[in-house]
Amino acid sequence: MPELISSSTTLILWAAIGYLLGSIPTGVILAKLMGLGNLREIGSGNIGATNVLRTGNKTAAALTLLIDAGKGAIAVLLARAFVPDDAVQAAGLAAFIGHCFPIWLGFRGGKGVATYLGVIFALSWPIGLAACGIWFLVALVFRYSSLAAIMAAGWVPVITAMTNNGTIIIIGVVFALLIYMRHWANMSRLRKGTEPKIGAKPGAAPVGQ
Repeated sequence: MPELISSSTTLILWAAIGYLLGSIPTGVILAKLMGLGNLREIGSGNIGATNVLRTGNKTAAALTLLIDAGKGAIAVLLARAFVPDDAVQAAGLAAFIGHCFPIWLGFRGGKGVATYLGVIFALSWPIGLAACGIWFLVALVFRYSSLAAIMAAGWVPVITAMTNNGTIIIIGVVFALLIYMRHWANMSRLRKGTEPKIGAKPGAAPVGQ
């Protein structure tokens, strides 16, 4: 993990900046701007790209995915321009938390997968590239967004350990635990065989995905 050298004020400040960036409800905004309706009343009601895809608009879903990843990456890159690595990681982690619990939506947000991938990619692009590759491969083969997220998050700490990238191994473990917590209901449905696949019709999406 990075050396803890930033003051508590600096850590809190950059965590707040990261949180505010992460809490921007991209899916909700795009759905409204593109005339897709209230995303909270579509499919699972989730604000992420998977649920945006259930509107039938692939462009909106792709934009949501890219922007949600981008806000995580921006939080990290912006912090890196001004503060040490400990505050950089605090900003990235807070961006993820902001997406999951945005103040603008009563702290009811998304699962944070795209934002997580953006943060990891910005912290270490080789690790981020591996995480994105795992997510894409699992999603392509099995068609489960939740399974892809679980597998990618689980492998990141392993890959960081194998590559001796010690500065992000702790945050990789923290992210993995948070991703698993956010996907607990999804994991239950995966075991039961009731988890909806990517592109499932709105009526087929249980709450939470």
